[in-house]
Amino acid sequence: MSEIKVNKLSPRTGTTVTLGDSGDTITVPAGATFDSSSGTLTLPDGSVSLAKLSATGTKDATTFLRGDNTFASAGGDNTPAFQVLLSSAQSIANSTFTKVQLNTELIDTNSAFDNSTNYRFTVPSGEDGNYLFSYGIQFLTFNATRCLAKIEKNGVEIHAAELNDHTSSDNASINASCMLPLVATDYIELFVFQNSGSSNSIRGSATEAFTYLSGFKLV
Repeated sequence: MSEIKVNKLSPRTGTTVTLGDSGDTITVPAGATFDSSSGTLTLPDGSVSLAKLSATGTKDATTFLRGDNTFASAGGDNTPAFQVLLSSAQSIANSTFTKVQLNTELIDTNSAFDNSTNYRFTVPSGEDGNYLFSYGIQFLTFNATRCLAKIEKNGVEIHAAELNDHTSSDNASINASCMLPLVATDYIELFVFQNSGSSNSIRGSATEAFTYLSGFKLV
């Protein structure tokens, strides 16, 4: 094999240098570096396979390549997600807001709901975003001019729903939902109010959603 040793190849005329002819293979030996960092290397469309990319992450049938050169799962999961219930009846004093003791977890993907002490959902680190919450309460038979359920964010009312002039012997139910922007350490709690003139109970069940709170992160 012939060998030419030079320090630089330049066109004799014009501005173009051609290496080889059509169909030839130009080989850069192992260990050598073809440095085009100071210029432009033009490749034919479709000539770079996925295996040649230096993207981080795992490439497979369930991921896609993002603009920041990383592989990410398509769609993503709506987590953190949780659904919690009041497992048995809870007494609610007259004309005061009472926190609902949601003590039974049906779902808690990130262990982010405290179902034994504060009865609250706390946004985990790195899970900032928009969240959708649904909540509901059911009073046992009673009469009242006002029944109200609300959720608080960091101790401040952020959403509420109420039932006025309930004078039926039927159970009083309130159900509502809302979407909230949250960041890490924000917490959500459910409260209830009634003014029947005496204490009354909200209905609980360990398997049925009579009194509940649920939520998940939107993706």
